[in-house]
Amino acid sequence: MNISGQFIIGSLALIIVVAGIFSAIVIHTRKQRTAKSSPAKKLVSSLQDEKEKSEIILSAIEDGVILIDNHQIIQSFNTAAGVITGWPAGEANGLNCFSVIKLADDKGNALQDKQTPLSQIFKTGQSIRDNNAVLVSRSNKLIPINISVSALVDDNKQVTAAVAIFRDVTQERQSEKQRAEFISTASHEMRTPVAAIEGYLALALNDKVSTIDSRARGYIEKAHSSTQQLGKLFQDLLTSAKAEDGRLSSHPVIIELGAFLEQLVTDFKFTAEKKNLLLEYVAGSGQTIDARRQRVTGGERVIRPLYYVRADPDRLREVVTNLFDNAVKYTNQGRITIGLTGDKQVAQFYVRDTGAGIPAEDIPHLFQKFYRVDNSATRTIGGTGLGLFISRRIVELYEGRIWVESSLDKGSSFYINLPRLSTEEAARLQAAEARNTDLKPITSLIAS
Repeated sequence: MNISGQFIIGSLALIIVVAGIFSAIVIHTRKQRTAKSSPAKKLVSSLQDEKEKSEIILSAIEDGVILIDNHQIIQSFNTAAGVITGWPAGEANGLNCFSVIKLADDKGNALQDKQTPLSQIFKTGQSIRDNNAVLVSRSNKLIPINISVSALVDDNKQVTAAVAIFRDVTQERQSEKQRAEFISTASHEMRTPVAAIEGYLALALNDKVSTIDSRARGYIEKAHSSTQQLGKLFQDLLTSAKAEDGRLSSHPVIIELGAFLEQLVTDFKFTAEKKNLLLEYVAGSGQTIDARRQRVTGGERVIRPLYYVRADPDRLREVVTNLFDNAVKYTNQGRITIGLTGDKQVAQFYVRDTGAGIPAEDIPHLFQKFYRVDNSATRTIGGTGLGLFISRRIVELYEGRIWVESSLDKGSSFYINLPRLSTEEAARLQAAEARNTDLKPITSLIAS
């Protein structure tokens, strides 16, 4: 079992223990109002025994555990929480949780109180987990942590308290960074000889350069195809390493998604036709454009709304291409639809297929690195399990969101939401980009 799995199981167990303490306190408070003196004393004694047992358990574990009430005051604070944060339990109890549990993003920038899971839990009532959090200790030391926050609710389903469980993952993060650096270096170094091999094989297949018989040509074509796949693997490994440590290059500009997606659909149509699949583009107003015939099939032509976003077109093309390639791989018959819609705040595009679909238990893990659905289709088709991970990282670069809805034997729909720009805002940003471009040559001359 991996570290995340152990943390989840431990979190559930601890939530049960702390919830038991909290429930016992509530029960005791209610019963104390009506119970007679002697039964009340027995109840208090029993409660104290149970509380002592629970405190022994909480003190023995390495995960930090805190219980906060609906006023966000710390009511319970175990020993490990004190070790990680630098606050002794005796001092932390009774304090506002935000004065003790200070969180930052992965770059060390302090988060506002309302942005933290300890605040969000009282608004949503849903369990929150953050595997990329950073804790600012009492001595201002930055400590990478995994944190899970769960709500305790009353009979009216109102959040009355919350349990936060967190773990110091400094060593794990360092190990992950070292692995990423190794993968990045190895992938970069191996791409060069693989590219050379691919080039020589391409020359061997060129009739103007060499003469080979049909049997040898077959062998070389297979070798050339395998080399291309190997090169793609190294590129994916390098891209995923860069995406993970923030080195992924991005040059965002203003993009009108309608025109952008229409062009991609035109580029994709030959790939779909090879597998006898229908490829269509559904515009924001609901009309459908058949990619083979490039005409509107869903009604008369109308003026479509313009969906402006700010993103790197090469990176965005990488995302759409990956989703389209997956759709082609796992769709044996039917159609693939690339669509665009949205509202004033969001531009949404999607890639929908009529393929095999994805099991419900695999969907939560689909965008994790190296994760692949384990069934007969994926084993025969192959893949690295990096494409969707890279796509998610790219979408998050532009403050977007990617997710999937799928049913077995009914196909899958991958959705991407990006912040939409108004026409006026897009024009203003385009003008600013143009001015910056014009100033670059002048700046270069001054620098020289």
